[in-house]
Amino acid sequence: MADDRFTSRLLSGERILWSGNPGQGLLLTEADTFAIPFSLLWCGFVVYWTIGASRTAGFGPLLIGAIFICFGLYNLVGRFLVDAWIRRDLSYAVTNRRILIARPAPFSRFTALNLEQLSEVNLKERTNGRGTIRFGQRVPAGWAWGYYRGMGPALDPTPQFLAIGDARRVFDLIQRTARRDNQ
Repeated sequence: MADDRFTSRLLSGERILWSGNPGQGLLLTEADTFAIPFSLLWCGFVVYWTIGASRTAGFGPLLIGAIFICFGLYNLVGRFLVDAWIRRDLSYAVTNRRILIARPAPFSRFTALNLEQLSEVNLKERTNGRGTIRFGQRVPAGWAWGYYRGMGPALDPTPQFLAIGDARRVFDLIQRTARRDNQ
């Protein structure tokens, strides 16, 4: 259970109000409407180039092409597998004082956000009740952060609860608890 992961990290007088995990399996985002077709075109072009170049120039272009094919296949399929693998063990909690997020190895990270210092909380909800709650503004898509965001939502540097069930109820709980803290 997600609670167990946070019990040893609770502050004096702190108690867990909600805990959960992100949605499992394939998780598509808006960025994928561009990334998937681009990856298909990339792979198609690189395979075509590699076959043509290796016929005329030998082993060198074949090796270079193989590297670019691997990159394209990772962007087409692999990043979804890595993202699902990371989300498998991700845990979330809302306490009476903080938001807690525990991400497992090999990209381990523990995030604790003080409810009284939350500047911005956004809810993006789907019709089935699942949704993502983002804490703070999205990191600008410079090359490095844009690339990590492209590797999958679980590696996005902005703290968030990804594809959780009953997202509106959790969002409302956070709002009520933060308001109570600030009064």
